[in-house]
Amino acid sequence: MPTSEDSVDWVPLYLVSLLLAAFLLVIAAVGQQAPAAPADPGPSSGKPAPRAIRPAPPASSAPTPAGPEVPRTLPGGAARIFTGDRVLVAYYGTAGTGSLGVLGEGSPEQIMPRLIRAAAPFARGGRPVQPVFELIATVVHGSPGKDRDFNADIPRAQVQRYIDAAHHHGALLILDLQPGRADFLSVAKRWEWALKDPWVGLALDPEWRMRPRQVPGRVIGSVAAAEVNRVSAWLEDLTVREGLPEKVFLLHQFRTSMIRGIERVRPRPHLAMVQHVDGFGPPRAKLATFRAVIRPSQFALGFKLFYDEDVPRMRPERVLRIRPRISFVSFQ
Repeated sequence: MPTSEDSVDWVPLYLVSLLLAAFLLVIAAVGQQAPAAPADPGPSSGKPAPRAIRPAPPASSAPTPAGPEVPRTLPGGAARIFTGDRVLVAYYGTAGTGSLGVLGEGSPEQIMPRLIRAAAPFARGGRPVQPVFELIATVVHGSPGKDRDFNADIPRAQVQRYIDAAHHHGALLILDLQPGRADFLSVAKRWEWALKDPWVGLALDPEWRMRPRQVPGRVIGSVAAAEVNRVSAWLEDLTVREGLPEKVFLLHQFRTSMIRGIERVRPRPHLAMVQHVDGFGPPRAKLATFRAVIRPSQFALGFKLFYDEDVPRMRPERVLRIRPRISFVSFQ
């Protein structure tokens, strides 16, 4: 048993030991409740910092993009219209009537099987075929109308129906403009909402571009290269701004006078520029028109086949033999 002198030295030591043990127990308890954060490896370590574990977002949550938005693609995942030597095959017309072309002889769902059958022969030689609806969205009129511009837009709901059908069936949609006395750019801007869709392109029909005193149907219209360039520049800017894949930009033509100064039409890196030759009649006459107006160094080339006016109508294998090569075929 310790003496009184021994007790004086022993008591403080005993108390210190108890305090130290209590402190260690508190530290251990805190460590179990909150694990220490991983050490920062520092900028010179060359190793990425460990990621904190987070719960997965609910299924309805939109993911947060890690960088710039990836451009949306065309049917089949392509970013360019004529990838792989693709040939586009279109049905042309407007909604609800067959008087302006075969496209309007039925609903998009009714027309699609016919378009697929018409397009199939153009796959000869292994060329991929892309079906297209070419829809006249702004239709020229023979009377001035309330705006005095000799044109009228089809209802927005009808255009949306073709957009929906195009996505359902893997088709492209091209909006065709017949502006009357209006300029192409002001009419195109009315369809900006539709052209923001990655599968929707634009076609200009200069036959129906009237000057101030001209009346549709009485003269063949025309457009200056400068006006074409204003439209293509606007469409190019829209395509880039919205992060869209390449768009079709198509110019209809069957006379050299229809596009004044065509050599000054500028290329656009985000547009597939197509010169579409619309002459009708027997094969010899159609080919003469084709050779008179084409500019293959500027454009991909298009060719129209008429169900009624072409007698006899050229067969797909004959169209595929045309040189320079055809990349866009439409049926009217």
